[in-house]
Amino acid sequence: MKALFTYNYGEKKMKAIAELGYEIIYADEKEIIYRDEIADIDALVCYNPFAKLDISNLKQLKWIQLSSIGIDQLPKHKVIEKGIIVTNNKSGYSIPIGEWIVLKILELLKNSRSFYSKQSEKKWKIDATILELYNKTVCFVGTGSIADEAAKRLRGFEVKIIGINTLGKKTQNFDACYPIKELEYALSQADIVVLSVPYTKETHHLIDDKSIGFIRKGACLINIARGSIIKETALIEALEKGKIRGAALDVFEEEPLPEDSPLWDMNNVIITPHNSWVSEMRNERRYNIIYENMKRFISGERLMNIVDIEKGY
Repeated sequence: MKALFTYNYGEKKMKAIAELGYEIIYADEKEIIYRDEIADIDALVCYNPFAKLDISNLKQLKWIQLSSIGIDQLPKHKVIEKGIIVTNNKSGYSIPIGEWIVLKILELLKNSRSFYSKQSEKKWKIDATILELYNKTVCFVGTGSIADEAAKRLRGFEVKIIGINTLGKKTQNFDACYPIKELEYALSQADIVVLSVPYTKETHHLIDDKSIGFIRKGACLINIARGSIIKETALIEALEKGKIRGAALDVFEEEPLPEDSPLWDMNNVIITPHNSWVSEMRNERRYNIIYENMKRFISGERLMNIVDIEKGY
């Protein structure tokens, strides 16, 4: 079997995959171009080479292993047309993102951004508006592996954890789960809303002018999913009017976030540059998923993390 990698995981790790029975070709994703050497690859392990590499030319391609969780970058119609199996990095980034969610919940409730600003100004001023996390209700819109890792870590704070998923399927580490049709009720119960749902046609602007109205006044909002799940203009208005206490945003409708976005200058907004997934373990966990799937693929076993292209996750 022949596999094309667009990221080099190091000599030892690549050798371990080759020893499974693969001929490995490496091409840097930033510089990749079609050449005869890759015409007959069976597997493609990558993030997003698709703007430069037309997979229609890869006649034997049977499987794409993405290093991301999301599949926005995928040429979906070509994948479906060719019957290519796609797997993603589900769970690979869940622990660091789960930690990031807990951190930002606490920063929003404890007004950390305000204190950092005072520190830079050498200003000694007590803030009497600090809130506790204890006994609050956290609502996760999307109850996948990221939400699960965050929920585990929130348990020690003695909060109520609720979730929203397609059918309201009960999920471990959640006190209750509601179907998406009960979005209004679930959001109305929450002190903190965390968006951790896959981006699909159905979730585009799921949080808009109407659904923001469902959220309890003074609640906090966190988004680690995709920027377009929130209608940004509606969020900005809710933040300006004090409907939303504060927001921690790692993703945006347009990335990088434009310099003229009002979000940059809002004292109740924490911005990070799509960075919540990063940790010193990211390559190790990503590689472990890839290695396991490479082992399964060459043995004809069912792969981990198969994506339903039609659903988008």
